[in-house]
Amino acid sequence: MIRFVSNSAEDTEALGERLALTLRGTEVIALFGGLGMGKTAFTRGLARGLGVDEGVSSPTFALVNEYRGKYPIFHFDMYRVQSWDDLYSTGFFDYLDNGVLVIEWSENIEGALPENYIRITVSRGQEENQRIFEIEGVDAI
Repeated sequence: MIRFVSNSAEDTEALGERLALTLRGTEVIALFGGLGMGKTAFTRGLARGLGVDEGVSSPTFALVNEYRGKYPIFHFDMYRVQSWDDLYSTGFFDYLDNGVLVIEWSENIEGALPENYIRITVSRGQEENQRIFEIEGVDAI
């Protein structure tokens, strides 16, 4: 496991950019952590690392946002997904192996995640803006 301490949104975005450099284009990145933990900031940095310069925002109401960079990026928000029917209605399974999937609120679909996903758990640090990122499924970033 890789542990990273972020002290700002800029640190969090930089972490996303670093992870982007290791991707091959079909990864599933499952983000775990509560509201305000920096999941969208991390995704913004990851997208920037893959050549997307602007327009990255939380897909809360759209359920999935698509971005075009070095690889297609599919940014999901599973906050409102409560059942398998809800999950199927997002088209989630159709996106697998067709780009990089970044999933916010992965807690809600943990049983549906593929075997070799990248797990990122985000929690509060000791300072107000500090976040602790614990990353599993990659060797180094």
